[in-house]
Amino acid sequence: MLPPSRPAETFQLGGFVLPRLFTGLWQLSSNSWGSAPAARVRRQMATYAENGYTAFADHYGPAEILFGEFKEKWPQPDRIFGATKWCVFRHLDPGRALVEAAVQDRLDRMKTQRIDLLQFHWQNYEDLGYLAALHHLQDLQREGKIALIGLCNFDSVRMREICEELGPGGVVSNQVQFSLIDVRPLYAMADVCLKYNVKLLTYGTMCGGFLSDAWLGRDEPDLYSGSLTPSQRKYLDMIVKAWGNWTLFQSLLVVLRSIADKYEGMSIANIATRWVLDHPFVGAVIVGARMGVSEHTDDNRKVYGFRLSAEDRGAIETVLAQSNGARLIRTIGDCGAEYR
Repeated sequence: MLPPSRPAETFQLGGFVLPRLFTGLWQLSSNSWGSAPAARVRRQMATYAENGYTAFADHYGPAEILFGEFKEKWPQPDRIFGATKWCVFRHLDPGRALVEAAVQDRLDRMKTQRIDLLQFHWQNYEDLGYLAALHHLQDLQREGKIALIGLCNFDSVRMREICEELGPGGVVSNQVQFSLIDVRPLYAMADVCLKYNVKLLTYGTMCGGFLSDAWLGRDEPDLYSGSLTPSQRKYLDMIVKAWGNWTLFQSLLVVLRSIADKYEGMSIANIATRWVLDHPFVGAVIVGARMGVSEHTDDNRKVYGFRLSAEDRGAIETVLAQSNGARLIRTIGDCGAEYR
């Protein structure tokens, strides 16, 4: 259990009270992040739950199946929260039967009668079928197959449209990228969240591990070297081609390290995560876990129980002001535009 000196922070999402750190399972999608036997992955899920990390997210690879097997055997399954996705990347007619089949597939894989949070992604905004699909999801929610409906990588304009269409509580969350490097949610997305009581579940908050002590003082890596994970290649490309350059990034790490030194035992990753959590429209940060390969539960727990000071935020902003971060909303587009 969590030590009493560092109580877990929680937030309200619908009828659930959840930790502000979710465990992301997307790294189960590929051996590029390392691999482990299923039994070891399930044991590590249990270790996470024992340490207060009771919320898990994502559907890639065998993630839903392994989560379902783990939760089924957990002594208190009602205390384990699972967020999965339904992602639509091609044109389809979202009739009731098709939507219900997609939901049932997730129910079967997760070995459950009800999905805690179904996050919906729709690739082509020009195809307004996403509104019909969401209405069918609402019907299935009323029938008890879904507890909460969320979005994944929807932009501010469509999120506002969906909130108006579905009514209060229709969607409770949007999973988007948010970090010291990618600050796009600070703009229109934040306003929509606050108006409609939608919480962001953020990923990419540590930029694939680049926002950590491990990269402080190191030379810029080769983007195409075999030593980088898929996540690291993605975020390195953003850091040096869209946000700024490696020299400025090192300046950011130096500032984060100086702030961490003010707080006992803190790491650069802790400060980067805390910066995101300190925004009121953020519900939780989803921390990617290399299940069965490595784990950072002790370090991640340190983000609980403190907040950055105005001085800390000012020091960080001094570096961010030298970057292209504020312009990413124009050069890349709103949240999720990089996938379209």
